[in-house]
Amino acid sequence: MDEEYGGGGRWLRPGRPGDVEAVAEPRAVVTRADPERLGRYDAHRVRQRLRDGFPPAHTSVIEAGGGTAGCVALRPDPAGGLRPERFHLDPALQGRGLGTAVLGRPLERSDAAGETVRLAVLRGSAARRLYARAGSVPEAEDGVDVFMVRTPAPPGLPR
Repeated sequence: MDEEYGGGGRWLRPGRPGDVEAVAEPRAVVTRADPERLGRYDAHRVRQRLRDGFPPAHTSVIEAGGGTAGCVALRPDPAGGLRPERFHLDPALQGRGLGTAVLGRPLERSDAAGETVRLAVLRGSAARRLYARAGSVPEAEDGVDVFMVRTPAPPGLPR
């Protein structure tokens, strides 16, 4: 089901197998700065990793201005709960509350289902602030990633 969030012609829709190439290039652009900062950017690898692990059944595509503006995948975590991954948004649309709105939909569903959400974010990434605002807290970290966890909001209480 398509969902409008925030107006302005921006839509969040279910992913389809044919979306992989439409999201591979924007992802490479959006995610470039953090891996470069860490000395880990490889232009081919970042696109191929998306192609190799693109989960259309768990992906929502963000559309804006007639094109693909990003996507987010929310997969079941083998350890239980959910794991957001491949969340990226066109830099021209960042800082306007759109990422919060996009992430809010699946987090509302995870709260309703009582599911814990776990994720990894690159150290120093601005995305960490987005996840923290959504209720995620650091659980552990290594030389590259910060591992965060978000427990479900208690029923009837706002986060």
